[in-house]
Amino acid sequence: QVQLVESGGGPVQAGGSLRLSCAASGRTFSNYAMGWFRQAPGKEREFVAGINRIGTITRYAGSVKGRFTISRDNAKNTVYLQMNNLKPEDTAVYYCAVRFWTANTIPTDFDSWGQGTQVTVSS
Repeated sequence: QVQLVESGGGPVQAGGSLRLSCAASGRTFSNYAMGWFRQAPGKEREFVAGINRIGTITRYAGSVKGRFTISRDNAKNTVYLQMNNLKPEDTAVYYCAVRFWTANTIPTDFDSWGQGTQVTVSS
């Protein structure tokens, strides 16, 4: 089982940037597709971004496209989420997610999650 630990969250003003990191351990990282999800208070968890196992294909929610970038470094067993031009509506707990997926695509769902990191954007 892959263990996931997120970091990099915190408070930021609108228009600012943050980079989230998710360190994975336990298995061959390059056999896993990775994703970022978020959950705001009172709302369901939603997909933010996904990346295939070798980092050649990415997918984004419409609300973050053009502002967020997902990337991965398989040598470091880490996936990143660069968040630029942050808005108050981006405030949420951000979760890293993983799924064993050897195809070079992004799965439609994930099955293991980290503990989350809080991002708070003030106006």
